[in-house]
Amino acid sequence: MRFAGLGFGLIVLAAAGWWLFGTPGPAPQGAGGLPEEMVSARVSGLADGAPMVVPVVPETMSDEARMGARAFEAKCVACHGENAAGVMGSGPSLVHKIYEPSHHADYAFEMAVRNGVRAHHWRFGDMAPVAGLTGADIRAITAYVRELQRANGIGVN
Repeated sequence: MRFAGLGFGLIVLAAAGWWLFGTPGPAPQGAGGLPEEMVSARVSGLADGAPMVVPVVPETMSDEARMGARAFEAKCVACHGENAAGVMGSGPSLVHKIYEPSHHADYAFEMAVRNGVRAHHWRFGDMAPVAGLTGADIRAITAYVRELQRANGIGVN
């Protein structure tokens, strides 16, 4: 029994050491605060305030996504740009594979809106919580972003 406690203690100590000293730093940064893997020749020459991508907008959207588009325009467009294209120097495009459902589930969007997000994929700074949105608003915004992503080949199986 004494050896089991010792083994558990070593595991906890190793985990604490990894957490304190072994976590990777931020990804190498390129243009506009984006991680290198997100930077392309098209993005690297853009001035601050310019859209980062030109997403394809679906011809038709669900009712929920249309409501989400309106809420997105009211609360998100200043940082994430029209049609979630991103804004150089302000906020990333949500129409990018890094935000696909298998990497950022719908709940991640809700948590980001409610609690804010510490910068981890980019150097635009931390995202503050967004006030004035209900759970239904957030679900509609997420539906809008997901439909934009699918129209651009992201999250399509």
